[in-house]
Amino acid sequence: MNSIKHIKNALKELDDEVQDILLDWSIPLNEKDNLMLPILQQKRVLDQTLEDLTYLKNNPPKLNQPCGISKYRDDN
Repeated sequence: MNSIKHIKNALKELDDEVQDILLDWSIPLNEKDNLMLPILQQKRVLDQTLEDLTYLKNNPPKLNQPCGISKYRDDN
């Protein structure tokens, strides 16, 4: 599935961005928090999407049946 591959690549890029921010000593801590918050929010959405797509890949729905992914999702 191409979408899974693209999501994994995007997650790696986001991880790299977070590492760059963390390792940049010229950025004050509170500014690092402000820079990383939107990145971590994007990462959370992509993690959930990856989990959903992986589930659907491993458990494809039957024809004319809703996928029911929300029953198996852990939204804590």
